[in-house]
Formats: sequence, C-alpha cells, structure tokens
Amino acid sequence: MKATYIDYSDTNSFSKTLIAYLNNNEQLASFYGNRPTIAGFKDQINQKKKFSHRELLTQVLSDQYGDLLDSSPEVAQNIIRLKDENTYTITTGHQLNIFTGPLYFIFKIVTAIKLAQDLKEKYPEHDFVPVYWMATEDHDFEEINHTRAFGKKISWDVESHSATGRLSTQSIVDAVKQYCNTFGLSENATELTNLVEEAYLKGRNLADSTRVFVNSLFKQYGLIILDADRKELKKLFVPIMEEDILEEKSFKAIEKTSEELLEKGFATQVHAREINFFYLTDEFRERIVRTGDGRFEVLHQDIYFTEEELKKEIHNHPERFSPNVVMRPMYEEVILPNLAYIGGGAEIVYWLQLKANFDQYKVQFPILIPRNSALITDDQMAGKIFRLDFTFKSIFKSGETLKKEYVKRITKHRLNLQDEWMEFNAIFGKIKLRTHKIDPSLGPSTDAVKARLKKAINNLEKKLLKAEKRNHQDALIQVDRIKDKLFPNGGLQERSENFAELYLKHGPDLIPDLVKSFNPLDFKFTILY
Repeated sequence: MKATYIDYSDTNSFSKTLIAYLNNNEQLASFYGNRPTIAGFKDQINQKKKFSHRELLTQVLSDQYGDLLDSSPEVAQNIIRLKDENTYTITTGHQLNIFTGPLYFIFKIVTAIKLAQDLKEKYPEHDFVPVYWMATEDHDFEEINHTRAFGKKISWDVESHSATGRLSTQSIVDAVKQYCNTFGLSENATELTNLVEEAYLKGRNLADSTRVFVNSLFKQYGLIILDADRKELKKLFVPIMEEDILEEKSFKAIEKTSEELLEKGFATQVHAREINFFYLTDEFRERIVRTGDGRFEVLHQDIYFTEEELKKEIHNHPERFSPNVVMRPMYEEVILPNLAYIGGGAEIVYWLQLKANFDQYKVQFPILIPRNSALITDDQMAGKIFRLDFTFKSIFKSGETLKKEYVKRITKHRLNLQDEWMEFNAIFGKIKLRTHKIDPSLGPSTDAVKARLKKAINNLEKKLLKAEKRNHQDALIQVDRIKDKLFPNGGLQERSENFAELYLKHGPDLIPDLVKSFNPLDFKFTILY
C-alpha cells in the first residue's frame, strides 16, 4: 500500500486537548512527564531502571501462554528478554472486543510494535517489547459484545455481570458463524475463518480466546499479551490499594488536577471516586463505598467490612480488588517495566488527569503516545477523489462543503455576486447621504432597505449554486458515495469498521503494510491506498 500523511487538526476529528498536547502547548506541560520524542525516551529509560519485578512478571506470562509459546518463538524470546534489566515495554491496552471490534484496536497494537522497532534502532543497547494489556476485568459487556463487518452488526447475546475476561465462550458459536459468513469464498476468507474458529470455539474464556486470536495476528512481532487479573500481580499493588481505599488519596489528587485542566479551558474525560476499586468475584464486579458508620460496603451484594477486616481482605485476597479506569493505569505501571502508553484521543486526555496521582505514589509516569489513526482505501477510490480534483486532505470536509467547492471550481459561470453587491453598496452610500441631508431620521430606513437587498442577493447566490449543482448532479452523487464509503455513519472508518474486510483484500500482508507505514512519533494521520 502507498501512504500519505496529513495533520490531525486537518481531519476535524480530534479533541482540542489532544491537538494541544501534540502541539506542545505550554499550558499542558505540568500534566505529563517526558515528551513523546526520541530524546524524551532517553530520560524515561534512565528513570525506569529501578524496576524489580521481572522474574514474577515473566513467570506469570509463561503460565498464561502455556503451549501457545511453542508456536510463537518471537513471543517466547521477548518473555525471556523481560528478565533483562535493559528490556522495557511499550504498552497499549483495550477491552476484549469480540473479533477485535473496531479497526483502531488493530491500529493501537501496530503503533506499539512500530514504536518498539523505532526505539531499538535508536537505542540498540536496549530491547523494547510491545505489550497488549487486555482489559479483562472490565465488566461493561455491552461495549464489547458486538462488531460490524461489511455493514452488518454481529452480536454475542449472553448475560455477563462480572469481569468479561472470565466469561466462557461456549455460547459464542452463533456470533462466530454470522461473522465468518460475511467473508465470502477466497483463500484469505478460509484463513481468517480458521483463525477465528481456533480462537473462539475451543471452550476457552474470553481472555484466553482473545489472546489466541490476537497472537495469531501479531506473534511474528513478539507482541506480548497480558491478563493482569492475577493474584500474584495484584500483590504488588497492595500498598496502593490500601491507601486509595482507606485514605482516598487518588480522589483528592485527580479532582484537583481536573479542576486545573478545566480552568485552563481543557475538557476532562473521567471522574475519580472516593474509592477507585471494585470488589470482584466470578459472579459480580461491584463498587466499594464507605458507609456513614465507617464501614465499607460492596454495593448491591450485602457485603460489609470494618476497616480492619478490609485491610485483612486486601492482603489475603488482592485478586478480589479490581482497579477502575483511573487506577488501572497505575497498576499497569507498577507491574511492567514500561516506558510509554499508547492510547486513543480520549485515553490520552484522561491520562493527563492522572499525573499528580502518580507523583504522590512515586510511580513513574509513562510517555503518552496517541495511537496512529488511519484511513484505508484503494486505488479505485483514490482515482475517484483525484478525478473530482479533491485531495486526501480535502475529503475530511463535510459533503456539502465539498459539493460547493466542486461546483464553484468547475462552473463556467460566476456564482458569486459580491462584485455586484459592492456596486449596490456604493449606491446606498450616496442614497444615505442624500436622505440624511433631507431628514437625518431617515437613516435607519435606508439601512433597512439595504439589509433586505443584501439578504435577497444572498438568497439569489444560493439559488444560482443550487441550479448549477443540478447541472453537475452525477459528479455530486460521486461525492456522496465517496463520503459514505470512507466515513461510515459520518465518522472515521477506524471507529466503526472491523479489520476483516481489509484482511480479506490484503491477507497476511495487511499487518506488515501497517507496520511499515505507521510513524508513531510523527503524529500524522495516515492515509493508505
């Protein structure tokens, strides 16, 4: 595939806060650590050298992968590398969307892989391992139980009340069948069907199914897939769990940061709670709250702890305490030798709310890297765009704007009546002067007549444009088709489409093409065709 790049600001699809971060806005400087530059990574490496949980981390990973490592030598090698104090991780995370969900799921992981490669080239004395952190403890199943392929929504309808990673895939058979039936008949369709069925139809839970599927796509790059819902890893987080729940330190720090961001005119993305942990079992994941009498309640479960009982529970059963959206990032940085987090625009914004909390717990804050965003099309569509004399940059404008620009560019007639209006304006200047000499009070009446004429001329301009649009109706229909194809439901392709359609076209070359084309530290929107 060929690649071209445009500024994120030119897509009109990303938040003011994200654009300010990319532009190194001074007002945001206190809300993050090192800048996302090659030089910034040198400082980050020096600050992360004290990481001391490598043996435990590699043991957990080896146990989670099991026999899967036999067919994934690059992954096995990277797990071994994590024992070395000169090895660091580049992490992205996401929920367990079935069949990977929207296309940006793939883009996140590719960005992590490419950044690890780029850093190895710049700092050959170190190793950099890409990591996909599975959000296995998330319980919002309705966000992940569906995907869209070829315009069809495929859903997995089953009850889920606890961590999604623990959910059995026994009932996903119908969703797998619907998904694979959209592929048609081809060599790539057969290959993708085999990958899907191997991952999801072997009676695993959703976490393990996701690992198998994602590993089948990315194992050649040594991507490590981590499920942090493990007692051994949660033990490392016990001191912070205890302080957050008993002293509400995170709530105070994050609320203060959020207020500061709002005062500077930047939006916030998440709200901290007084207690930022859920109580987790195989049956439920519910918030922990402090009651009026000083006890701690697990909501909707009639479970209560005194302070001493809760301390004992945290130390004896840390696996029962599940971090929410504001504490998961800190958990990640505690258990990984991590240098950078790669996230979507909204994720980067809420990470900016967390810096002060990291500081008070003396946990190194990662470099924040917006994932690469991309639009993928083909030569046929590119040809249509260029024949209409548009560019890849211009197609991010609204359909109506594109139509107006096309008609004004292609028409042989002048549709703008501004020259005529300038003549009328001069005439009204003379009329107003004459009326003022006769009766100064007639000035407003003259202005009213002028305003009505201006409105009439504007309306006439619109009619001229509309009439000329009819003369070029075929071309304008092409504009609508281009917009509908490249921006499904009016949004970015990556936010709704699944990767399957692209995999069927490009096969195993899809991911290598993405890795080749993405440039994580350039911060440009990628267009591939």
